[in-house]
Parts: sequence; structure tokens; C-alpha cells
Amino acid sequence: MKMTDIDILSDRKRQINKAGTEGLAMECEKHSLAGAVSQRACVFCGSRVVLYPVTDALHLIHGPIGCAAYTWDIRGALSSGPQLHRMSFSTDLREMDVIHGGENKLYKSLIELIDKYNPKAAFVYSTCVVGVIGDDVASVCARVKREKGIPVIAVHSEGFKGSKKDGYKAACDALLNLVGTLPVDTIPRLSVNILGDFNIAGESWIIKNYYEKMGIRVVSTITGDARVKDIMQAHGASLNIVQCSGSMTWLAQQMESNYGIPYIRASYFGIEDTAKALYDVADFFDDPELTDRARKLVRCEVEKVIPQIKRYSEALRGKKAAVYVGGAFKAFSLIKSLRMLNMDTVVVGSQTGNKSDYEVLKAMCNKGTIIVDDANTLELARFILEKDVDLFIGGVKERPIAYKLGVGFCDHNHERKIALAGFEGMVNFSREVFNTVTSPVWKFVPRRQTKKEVYFD
Repeated sequence: MKMTDIDILSDRKRQINKAGTEGLAMECEKHSLAGAVSQRACVFCGSRVVLYPVTDALHLIHGPIGCAAYTWDIRGALSSGPQLHRMSFSTDLREMDVIHGGENKLYKSLIELIDKYNPKAAFVYSTCVVGVIGDDVASVCARVKREKGIPVIAVHSEGFKGSKKDGYKAACDALLNLVGTLPVDTIPRLSVNILGDFNIAGESWIIKNYYEKMGIRVVSTITGDARVKDIMQAHGASLNIVQCSGSMTWLAQQMESNYGIPYIRASYFGIEDTAKALYDVADFFDDPELTDRARKLVRCEVEKVIPQIKRYSEALRGKKAAVYVGGAFKAFSLIKSLRMLNMDTVVVGSQTGNKSDYEVLKAMCNKGTIIVDDANTLELARFILEKDVDLFIGGVKERPIAYKLGVGFCDHNHERKIALAGFEGMVNFSREVFNTVTSPVWKFVPRRQTKKEVYFD
């Protein structure tokens, strides 16, 4: 059977749609279908990726060693100071712990690690087995907090409780234990928190630099290159800027409810959305001088990068791309960025999009573009072949699909080592797309041997 002949599971057919199709409501925000082998991760993984970049905190996984091993350095988030987050600690639960309980082992592990590393706070992640045996993790954390005098926070992230998105909420709930616990008297009116940028390849520093040039203080970056003290003072900022809406909207909503801090959604991927994010923040403060500084900054940065991007876009004209990412908001930016490179997005999907996200995707995509929610490997492979794409943008789980099918790949997830955010990030993105799409290696893929490729040095 040809890959393109594989049928879609009947229970998933309403999670797949095409732009330009009228009357078919997109289903989403459902638990993954048994047997469909979702590309999504588990609750524990979701909480780990959000909290991991808190660099001066202890991160202890209460569970079998494999849960820690397979999530070590999961974000690759860079730190400008402490490196404690890059250590991977586990209580390493064994058979006897499962039978008799692991609370005592957790207590001893916490005491030993806090004495040795002197962290500013500790996060304790519950894994599947802890949920099954019923360890009272919160009680152990409260005891250690009293004895050691630092925040020790239970992260209720048993993997089987839902999907990666539920892990995001568990992480936000853990962070809310820190927010609002230090005075904020010295924080100025022109101040923001950046939520949902995880400092992949130093991207938080790029974004932070823009705001500092505009005269805005960044109180905290939650959680890229994050510090416990900054998170404790985050309630003093005037505005929350949410980049990864899937992971951080819940935290922003709770901070708005608890502390009266409004929030806006923003994206720093691509020239158009980066400029919009800076202008939106300037508009929020309604300060003419701030708006003028934002305009000058955007004009200067755009003038620098456009000639470099144009060089690549001329060679990529007419190429086709598939996009499958975690949050739908990132997909919006990628479609715009690919258009700037003269490329068409013919397949687009996300792991955590909601109904309004998919309505936006349907409106902004060309007629016939496949839109998919919570896809699996077989579906993605089928769509790539059906649309004969030249480029697949995704994360670590999607990379093998692309290469096995002889398609160029761009990593836009947390495993990458190249900054793709901001104006300079768009240049990096353009170069990476060009290099992979026009690589001579694709000449050796049989189904591509009759096609003419464009190269330049």
C-alpha cells in the first residue's frame, strides 16, 4: 500500500480540515485517540519543559530514572548565570519503593541536594508511578520547606493525567507559588514580564535587548534564563507579554485575576510579528516618546536584515512547506515568514491549538491547505507526500519523518541551537531554510531526480 493511500482513522477525521472548505467545524483540544500514536508528549514532559529554564532552582524528578534521563536538558535553554537547571536529579524509584512508598526517599534526596547545591527553590515533579502508588509529595515538600527555608514546590505532573498541555498548567500552578512573594517598590511603570520564551539559543536575550532599547524594564522572563527572585517580583510589572500561548496563557490569566496585570499575546518569529509585538507593547503604555523609540528601533533593524533575506527568498520562490509545531500561534508566524521567503505553506498543524486558532489558520492559509490537530506520524507522512513539500518545519519527533521521505527539515522546537526569534532570527531562519531546501542531497531521492533545483554558493 502506498503511503498516500493510508486512510485517516474515522474518529480523527474531524480533526483534519482544508482551508477553503465551508461548513466543517474543526475538532481540537481532545485527548489523543488510542492507537493513533500522537506526536504530543505527556503531562510530566509539559511541566518539565516550562519549568526547566528556572536556572537557579533544583529540579528533582520523583520517579524512575528513565523519566529524568529522557528529559535531561530538554529545552536546551541557555543561562547567563547559574547552571543548576542543567543537572538532572531523580529519586530513582525501584520495585521496593513502589511497594512500600517513596516518600522517605524523596525527603532524603531533597535534604541532600539542597545542602549540596544551595538552590533558591526546588521543584519536585510527580511522575506516573508516583500517582499510582499515591505518595504525598506536597506533604514532603512542605516539611522540607519548613526545615530549609526555601520554596519547595510540588509539581502535580503525573504523565497519565492528560497531555502535554495539562503539564503546562501544572507548571503554571507551580510558578504561582513563587509570584507575589517579594516586594516590588522599585519596579517602574514601564515594565513587563516576558512569558513563554524559553531562551532557546539565547532568544530571550535578543527580545530583552529590544525592550531595553525602548526604555522598558523586563522584570522577569518566565521561564527563559529565569531566576527565582525575578519570578517572585513578577507581580510588580505593568504588563505580561505572552509568547507561547499554549504554555503561559493560564499563568497570565491568573496574574491578571490575582494582581490586575493585563496581558497581550505576541510573537517574535518573523519581521512582521516581531515589529507588531514591539508596537503593541508601545501602544499599551500610550507614551509618544516610547512609540517613537519603537519606530526607530524597528526601522533600523529592518533595514539591516531585508537585503540578506531577499538573497534567499529569490532562490526559494514557489517551494512548498509543511508546518507542524506545538502552539498554533507559532504556526501563524511561520506562515507569514515563509511567505516572505516566497514559499507556500500547504500543510499546517499544531499539538495544542484551540478552535479560534484553527479559524485563524483557515482564514490565513491558501485554499486547499491541509490543517491538522494533534497529528500522528502516519498522517504527517501521508500529507507530506500528498502535497509533495520541499520543507518540513517541526521538532525532534518530526525530523526522522522528513529525512526518511527525502524532504528538507527545519527544527523550530526546543532542540535547536540557532536563534530564530527577532529580526536577526529571521535571517538565521531564511539561511537555514535555504540551506536545507536547496541541498544537493535531495537530487539522490528517486522521486525528485526529475526536478530542477536552484543553487548558489
